[in-house]
Amino acid sequence: MNKNKKNFSFFQRLLELLFKQKKMFKQTGKTNLENKQNNEPEDTLLEFYYDEQGDTPGTIYIEQDATKTQIELLDYNEDNLIFLTPLNAGECEKYLDSESVSWVDVSGLGSEDILKEVGRVFNLHPLVLEDIVNVPQRPKIEAYNDQLLVIMQMVMNKQNEQGFWLEQVSFILGKNYLLTIQEEPNYDCFDNVRDRIHHNKGTIRSQKSDYLAYALWDAVIDGYFPVLESYGERIEDLEDQVVLTPNNETLQQIYTVKRELLALRRSIWPQRDALNTLLRDHSEFISDDVRIYLKDCYDHIVQIIDIIETYRELASGLMDVYLSAVSNKMNEIMKLLTVISSIFIPLTFIAGVYGMNFKTDISPLNMPELNWYWGYPFFWLLIVIIAVSLIIFFWKRGWFENTSVQKIDS
Repeated sequence: MNKNKKNFSFFQRLLELLFKQKKMFKQTGKTNLENKQNNEPEDTLLEFYYDEQGDTPGTIYIEQDATKTQIELLDYNEDNLIFLTPLNAGECEKYLDSESVSWVDVSGLGSEDILKEVGRVFNLHPLVLEDIVNVPQRPKIEAYNDQLLVIMQMVMNKQNEQGFWLEQVSFILGKNYLLTIQEEPNYDCFDNVRDRIHHNKGTIRSQKSDYLAYALWDAVIDGYFPVLESYGERIEDLEDQVVLTPNNETLQQIYTVKRELLALRRSIWPQRDALNTLLRDHSEFISDDVRIYLKDCYDHIVQIIDIIETYRELASGLMDVYLSAVSNKMNEIMKLLTVISSIFIPLTFIAGVYGMNFKTDISPLNMPELNWYWGYPFFWLLIVIIAVSLIIFFWKRGWFENTSVQKIDS
């Protein structure tokens, strides 16, 4: 009986452990809002979400620390503009069939009921809703009946600290509307597009929803350039540190930069493939005029990828420079010790010779200088002459120059 109880207790603990691990796997690769708010370091490597074996298709998971869902609407044409916030999903329904363009922006993934209501109003496929909520997903483009799903990764520089924020942005493009879903309401790179709509700048108010999707996608892509600019400055600073003051902190910074550049690469590379697919397949959701603009976005993505690859090579080179700098520093230390040893070797030899206890009264050859009147001052004079001579010799040979520290052009 006791044996059965022990077996039952063992299996109970095993099930509890498996349940805890399953919850951990559900959270793999997702944004940790608490770490962001407390400015705690986080693993910047982008890990895409994956379904558990046996999960029902269309299942959504809401993070406990996810931000509460908010909805705002911009409905506009060339002459009129309607801006509503906050509002519920049902209030957006009457704008979807209008001739004007409706931009519904959903921020935050913390309210399951609101997200499901958004799915009902926009007639979203369960798999679409799953890809939107269970973040992060790999950037991609998929067509669903009368809608086009676009998933991408948006980056922004952190304020007052190094690194960047990375979040998923999803587009649902319809005939006369565009639905955007973001993880966080506190920051995005769409302010310029909002300003153009509110103040009727350019031609955006006279264009259709596909042009709005292009404008927002272009803003997401252009958001990579300020981030990459900051990494260019960090790499330049690290180059100086590696040559002048290489230490363990410098090595850690190089490793951090390499991992963050890898995360940027993993976020932008699939977007190039997705956009290339959209341009190649001539989607019915994109007009010929907007397709020309999207080609410009593709060029920007290729440029970003080239910059990232260049920075990654520089970061890898910094690792080699760091190892060389540490090795050179060690060589300088060994050279200094060698010079000091070379100076003291003859001095030690002379001191050792005169430290021998030979009696001069037995033989006149047994160190007769020990009986000199000036014997002791002569010994020190000889020591000083040898030491100074060796120092001058090594100095003229350049052995006292520190070759491990080089001047860096400003």
